[in-house]
Amino acid sequence: MSFRITFLGTGGGRFTTMYQIRSTGGMLIEHDGRFLHVDPGPGALTQMQRIRYDLSRTESLIISHCHPDHYSDAESVIEGMTGGGRFRRGSVYGSRTVIKGDGGLGPCLSSYHQRIAGSVAEFEPGDTLDVDGLEVDVCRAIHSDPTNVGFRFHTDKGIVSYVSDTEYTDDIADQYIGSRVLILPVTTPRGNRIKYHLCTDDALTFVERVRPGLAVFIHLGVVILRRGPESEAGYVEGLTGVRTIAGRDLMVLDVGEELSVYQETAHDDPWIPESSP
Repeated sequence: MSFRITFLGTGGGRFTTMYQIRSTGGMLIEHDGRFLHVDPGPGALTQMQRIRYDLSRTESLIISHCHPDHYSDAESVIEGMTGGGRFRRGSVYGSRTVIKGDGGLGPCLSSYHQRIAGSVAEFEPGDTLDVDGLEVDVCRAIHSDPTNVGFRFHTDKGIVSYVSDTEYTDDIADQYIGSRVLILPVTTPRGNRIKYHLCTDDALTFVERVRPGLAVFIHLGVVILRRGPESEAGYVEGLTGVRTIAGRDLMVLDVGEELSVYQETAHDDPWIPESSP
């Protein structure tokens, strides 16, 4: 199984999202030639245009929770997946707040957009999904949207985990033991812990406990971007010995025998895909 992640955006949190200091477009996962979009927040559409990605190729969409930096471009992704609503196609997965709404949050997808998708499924921690042949475990998180979750993607080259927004506890971290790749939402730097999110101090403990082959910092907030996420990642690597990198917009992670990281080619001139009517 081939497995490749394009990080459409590595920013997160209110202010990075508001000002698009980094894109907040989520991740585009290619697995055996099939495409899954995870958490398409603001910037997803722009970034896919820049890498010449045709949205009609997307077959599935996962949204971890109902905060705009994780879902705001999702309805347009569904429209792309369904050929502008012409074909009932594709699978949509989301937490309760995403699909139905709960506790004053959501739903973040209109009834129309849920109707034009091929299928819509609500998940909760403990579930295992079959996403176009890719096994995905749904993991618990501690966040201001209490339905938020993280994910473990099972590939034949190891488990790739995306933690999503959460506070740190040993129980949360233990869900990801055995991961080859650990994608961590590190919103703030050392000495700057905020409720419901990870800072670099938490990331250090997380990485020490899970011991992945590679840790990737994403969901970078304004303060860690000012401090320098590369130095924060280097601090964790220096203390743990685990390869740790700060994600960059349009960075690609290819999960093979080796874990290769490179930048996708970006274009800033307009492009219209052939699938467009």
